[in-house]
Amino acid sequence: MELAVVNTSGKETGKKVTLNDQIFGIEPNDHAIYLDVKQFLANQRQGTHKAKERAEIARTTKKLKRQKGTGGARAGSMKSPLFIGGGRAFGPRPRDYSFKLNKKLKHLACLSALTYKAKENGITVVDNFKMDAIKTKNYTEVMKNLKLSDKKTLVVLPQYDATIYLSSRNLQRNKVTTAAELNTYDVMNAQTLLFVEGSVSVLENRFLAK
Repeated sequence: MELAVVNTSGKETGKKVTLNDQIFGIEPNDHAIYLDVKQFLANQRQGTHKAKERAEIARTTKKLKRQKGTGGARAGSMKSPLFIGGGRAFGPRPRDYSFKLNKKLKHLACLSALTYKAKENGITVVDNFKMDAIKTKNYTEVMKNLKLSDKKTLVVLPQYDATIYLSSRNLQRNKVTTAAELNTYDVMNAQTLLFVEGSVSVLENRFLAK
């Protein structure tokens, strides 16, 4: 699959980049995508939630009422979950939500997500995306030139660029990452992928290197 390379003004440069079918043209595996996205979201959870159970709250241990003869159920403690201010029954406890996935499965998931984006024509390749200063206004102007200002966009750089990252981080519908850190969730969450030209070769080295 070939794509025309455009510049930051939105005009074609005359160059073309070939998207490798081993990355952008495989048979997608939906279940692999599901597992990888599930793991990504699970790993974001802190798992610090905690509710006090009846053994952990401070309330009187005096018996509320006599055992028999009241016509109601017996009650021996104000710590019971049945009473207002009592302990929580089977409340949440701190836990680790993360789980392991094999590296090959995660690669398959990411390649499947990239394939879907290629089929949907959701990939744009831009040449020489550089910024001289940290200015959100200048970054927004580039997105406008590329007709991506109204789309949720994932910008994929060949290497980390602090100027571009800091210029974009205040924009809700934009995210900047590197080809080495590209993951399935970010690909699926974006409407359009904007590859800076060198990032395609970084992806090839990451996924196809033996």
